[in-house]
Amino acid sequence: MATLAEIEKLTKDYADARGKLVDTVTTLNDKIESLKRQYLPGIKSQVSIAKEKKLLLSNAVEDSPTLFVKPRTIIFHGVKVGFEKGKGKIEWSDDDQVIRLIEKHFPDQVDILIQTKKKPLKKALAQLSVAELKRLGVTVDETGDIVVIKPVDSDVDKFVEALLKDAADKEIEEAA
Repeated sequence: MATLAEIEKLTKDYADARGKLVDTVTTLNDKIESLKRQYLPGIKSQVSIAKEKKLLLSNAVEDSPTLFVKPRTIIFHGVKVGFEKGKGKIEWSDDDQVIRLIEKHFPDQVDILIQTKKKPLKKALAQLSVAELKRLGVTVDETGDIVVIKPVDSDVDKFVEALLKDAADKEIEEAA
């Protein structure tokens, strides 16, 4: 069994190692943000130019339908141009209104036209007692004491924790 002093020392070693990792991740994120700021104006400009070129191409194709009778499309420079049958799309602004009208006008097709999704709510179920959960066939794990090693830090630390968890998961997979 470890002494409290040994646990304190191990905690300090862990905190120091984790601190170095946080510093590295922070540096990485700062460099990523710097690169985004550096390249974003050029990307916006290129998007604008590409949009303009696409509009010119679209107008040229639209004005030349006789060039695309057979075949209806041609590939130039890795880009397919021409005409194809529109797929169409359906839209509505109010789900509840469409559901009411389906139920009114097509009551025999409600099961086909309306999706009903039932799913247990974990947060609500957590309010029930263990006995009540067992009656529902829900198992409860880790209700006793568990080891906690959890930093009380920022978003960067959440990223670091995710990296550490991912590394641990890979070690487990490799061991298996």
